[in-house]
Amino acid sequence: MSEPTVLVADDEIGVRESVGRTLRQEGCRVITAEDGDAALDALRRGGVDALLADLRMPGLDGLELLRAAKLLTPEVEVIVLSGHGTVEEAVAAMKEGAYDFLTKPIERAQLVHTIRQALEHRALVLTNRTLRRRLDELVGAGQMIGDSPGIRQVLALVKQVAPTSATVLVRGESGTGKELVARALHEGSPRRERPFIRVNCAALPETLLESELFGYERGAFTGATARKEGRFELADGGTLLLDEVGDLSAATQAKLLRVLQEGEFERLGGTKTLKADVRVVAATNQDLDVLVRERRFREDLFYRLNGITIEIPPLRERAEDIPVLALHFLHVYTARNHREIEGFTEAALARLRAYPWPGNVRELEHALERAVILARGQLIDVADLSPAVGGAEPAARVVPIPIGMPLAEVEQRLIEETLRLTKGNKELAAKFLGIASRTIYRKLKE
Repeated sequence: MSEPTVLVADDEIGVRESVGRTLRQEGCRVITAEDGDAALDALRRGGVDALLADLRMPGLDGLELLRAAKLLTPEVEVIVLSGHGTVEEAVAAMKEGAYDFLTKPIERAQLVHTIRQALEHRALVLTNRTLRRRLDELVGAGQMIGDSPGIRQVLALVKQVAPTSATVLVRGESGTGKELVARALHEGSPRRERPFIRVNCAALPETLLESELFGYERGAFTGATARKEGRFELADGGTLLLDEVGDLSAATQAKLLRVLQEGEFERLGGTKTLKADVRVVAATNQDLDVLVRERRFREDLFYRLNGITIEIPPLRERAEDIPVLALHFLHVYTARNHREIEGFTEAALARLRAYPWPGNVRELEHALERAVILARGQLIDVADLSPAVGGAEPAARVVPIPIGMPLAEVEQRLIEETLRLTKGNKELAAKFLGIASRTIYRKLKE
């Protein structure tokens, strides 16, 4: 935080001057007030990050000022001072929401330590509040959670393609959210009132997969005691997701190609040709181009599926999405496990962003479920993360810049990410970027 503002309210001028001098030496901007009423006026004007309030003052006393501060500006951290502090007074102050209670004469080291902790706590609260607000916006808009350039590009393509009848190939590593994209395509299409059916092509053997896709007639094989409709029939008028389509056998690929070309198929053991109006979305974590070259995937089927391709970037390439995704899973698993956890420490967020997430969003979800169960405080800290994640050293920040992004937007993203790294310190951000601090102020104003 750049030059935090601390309000010192005390009727003793000596206390105001000594405390103010110490805080200025620590890089704080200090405002002083000789009584509770003057302090309340200063709070109303805004811009105060922390308040040091004497317990006994003319007008509003310390506890009354504390109550007023929490009503007027609840994000301001309040530290109550007393010349003759008692346990009862300290307990009363803490119950009213005070961050800490200090007795006079105040030791410099204790004052500096307390004010630093209070300001850090306030920064954490604001960070988690911002994450919650952004998460609410994304969930309220009904879109995938994320705001990185890669995800924005995915969402834009989904919005453009969803209303059409085009076959779509969704590509991405395991755990990136391919099924979510397929569901978004379905929900954004005229077929949204009809079924969305999913088949995992890698989870079933060839004979069973064919019967699942196309159905079978009674007596088609041992155990087929009654006719069964396949997934294409069940998805009629809707959307069929073929997950892990790269694992299809050659025979099943040929039958799938016929359905895509002609909309026709037969049940196993049947002779009647059936038709189904189905939109197919295929998903894979394999490189189908390589499978085609190795003759393990039909070239004509590949071109049939590859008309519209949506590529989902791995989580390591969109680290800016990790905090809001983590908060989403935090909400899910705190509710499921009846835990009360407010958010994350800065150190925990740094470790979450630094970890490469080979299992992508699915791995992040499991990591947050574990952290919620094992957390010992109201904030997820590094110690609550698994050894693999918690041991990830914060890496150098990388700002992904897609080809074609306008130069003005590149500049804006670079400044924003650098300010996040410096926690809003514009002077330090300017040094990192090699520009004058007034340039940052001007760019932000623009």
